[in-house]
Amino acid sequence: MKQTERVQTLEYAIRDVSAEARKLVAQGKELIWLNIGDPNKFDFATPPNIVEAFIKAASTNKSFYSESQGIVPLREAIVEKEKKINGAKNLTIDDVHVTAGISEGIMFLFGSMLSPGDEVLIPGPSYPSYSAFPKFYDAKAITYRTISDDNWQPDEDDIRKKVTPKTKAILVINPNNPTGAVYREKELKNIVDIAGEFDLPIVADEIYDRLTLDQKFIGMPSIAKDVPLFMMNGFSKVYLMPGWRVGYCYIQDPEDKIRDIFNGIIKLGRLRLCVNTPAQYGCVEALTGPQDHIKETVAKLRKRRDLIYKRLNEIDGISTEKPEAAFYIFPKIENLGKYSSDKEFVLALLREEGVVSVFGSGFDKVYGKGHLRLVFLSPEKIIEDAMDRLERFMKRI
Repeated sequence: MKQTERVQTLEYAIRDVSAEARKLVAQGKELIWLNIGDPNKFDFATPPNIVEAFIKAASTNKSFYSESQGIVPLREAIVEKEKKINGAKNLTIDDVHVTAGISEGIMFLFGSMLSPGDEVLIPGPSYPSYSAFPKFYDAKAITYRTISDDNWQPDEDDIRKKVTPKTKAILVINPNNPTGAVYREKELKNIVDIAGEFDLPIVADEIYDRLTLDQKFIGMPSIAKDVPLFMMNGFSKVYLMPGWRVGYCYIQDPEDKIRDIFNGIIKLGRLRLCVNTPAQYGCVEALTGPQDHIKETVAKLRKRRDLIYKRLNEIDGISTEKPEAAFYIFPKIENLGKYSSDKEFVLALLREEGVVSVFGSGFDKVYGKGHLRLVFLSPEKIIEDAMDRLERFMKRI
């Protein structure tokens, strides 16, 4: 028996590079890992009060199946957080669905929204799951341009040009992975206007909402008025809980246009029963307990961002915009040397210098081409070492 055609075409560049790296580790090579956005692999840790809430839930037998949509206290906490932080309007717990990370939310959303031949507009470059899951459902992800020399802001003219009768939604990832861009209010309003003009919902992934390094973040719910929203968020990044695998989606649907699709998400949630119950109680504490760690995390990330940004722009053949949020930077490889693609470049950098990164075309074959994504979660000393190796590699090629 062979795997289905829908699975054969799936790609996830971030972990594909990890597979190559693990082969080198098995041979005894020491590597610098700058490829995966997992804070807890570095010198970040889940706040103790959140861990204690998980332990308390498990030790008091809160290990039952929860409601498929998520425990009520967590959905209540999500409602309060989204109203306060991101400007959600008229949100209730019935509009919220807790998922096993955002990844499950993406799978549920597109499973309920997309039929074969449908299209969804996504930013280029974009987090790979948003291009992979439409393909899995025999639909298409169409990338719209984000402008690299304008700090990766979305190109509204390109979005409008790519809307067709097959388009079912416009995706916004803000703050953005892989570029670290924060979209300006003007750009967000332009996207809302386009969605309203063509009667389309917006899907907005805001998982890095509280990890902005320079400017104030503006949540899409505070901008949208009559345009319906599917919002995606989670606990992996801001609350340093990547392995807990808890996320959520919710809708802002003032004219009741997308409720039926949300009901489809609920149906899919019932099929997988529920998200880890003790972990959900930990997430309640994450949202309602002390938030001090966020300021500390942002300060640490800002310092590391400034260092890697400076070092990259000092290397001949490399240039980069300054990321404004999260912990990713997406430099352009001005000179590929003897290599024919960014993927070849990244794999050679891995083999020769032991620096693990991700090739930009893995995030989009057009708008990510000729770039690489680096993660600046490592302590400064490790970042310096990695940049020394990259500089040495660039001089050699």
